[in-house]
Amino acid sequence: MPKAIWNDQVIAESTDTVVVEGNHYFPRAALRDDLLRESDTHTICPWKGQASYYSLSYDGKESQDAVWYYPEPLPAAEQIRDRVAFWKDVQVVD
Repeated sequence: MPKAIWNDQVIAESTDTVVVEGNHYFPRAALRDDLLRESDTHTICPWKGQASYYSLSYDGKESQDAVWYYPEPLPAAEQIRDRVAFWKDVQVVD
């Protein structure tokens, strides 16, 4: 089962991931809310739309903008609606 690991903790796991451009998109409900901090960061993808971000924070450690999602994905990326993906120091393993 795919898992996202950060700071030696499983922060998300699900058998229901969608892989897009090599990234596992986990259901948003699978992500631990207790580690999330809102971020003001936004980026644009020409075919997915505008991405929003969360930072991770736990036990004095932080990872800025390590989680991204598309609140209103463009039609070509509808399969990632209500899903999150990870980068930076978050490791995704199967």
